[in-house]
Amino acid sequence: MESNILAQIKNLPPLPKSVIEVQKITSDPNSSIKDLVKVIKDDPMITANLLKAANSPLYGFTRQIKTVDQAVSLFGMNTVKGFVISFAIRNTLKFDLSAYGITENQFHDVANKRNAIAINWYKRQKSKLDVIATDSFLIDIGAVIISLYLVGKGKAEEFKSKLTSQNRYELEKEFTGFTTSQITAAVFKHWHFAEDLITPVENIDNPNDEYSKVLNVLRTLIDLLEPENEENIQKGLKKAEEFGLDINSLQEAIEIVKG
Repeated sequence: MESNILAQIKNLPPLPKSVIEVQKITSDPNSSIKDLVKVIKDDPMITANLLKAANSPLYGFTRQIKTVDQAVSLFGMNTVKGFVISFAIRNTLKFDLSAYGITENQFHDVANKRNAIAINWYKRQKSKLDVIATDSFLIDIGAVIISLYLVGKGKAEEFKSKLTSQNRYELEKEFTGFTTSQITAAVFKHWHFAEDLITPVENIDNPNDEYSKVLNVLRTLIDLLEPENEENIQKGLKKAEEFGLDINSLQEAIEIVKG
């Protein structure tokens, strides 16, 4: 990996203590929802963001969610882990996505929609959301690192100018030697994420199991640079069918998120 990018990853600040506690609780079969609720209530930022997410129309809940206890019960412990990690990263990383020509809000909007589709898609298979709900938020975190690197090298404008005519992932390799997913995996390793979260991200470009296939589909459905593109949704649905994934549940999830 380009040494400067590797240095940027090594210099990333540690995630908050609450993230470590949440990962520990959700990986312990003897832990309960009460244990998780206590950690979340101790962090006002996580509490506010979780309740905001729970009341978003993206997740399709039909009543107002007023308490952390309600939110955790409805989402499930594994899903809430994804929210907590995502919220923490948003407050830890510097977001300058000028190399991609998008804003921080646009980046988070894409992440939220991917996550909402994932949760609605796998709501009948909640055990798999331990991986999917977390990774779906973070598919493009590597792009944040790439953009910061290109800005620092004075290459952001050149990169952005070529995005309209070249494949994004080929262009990333041309400028940095690596794709977003490879750098995302390196970030996960730096933060000592569990291997079951790292492996699917490493394999997104060449998916070989259910988790990496799901992430590849989500990345296709809601593209970072063209999130409202209907053609991409059709491409994502076609991929899901080719991968042998549950296409009917996916279509239902897309409709919920579209509103």
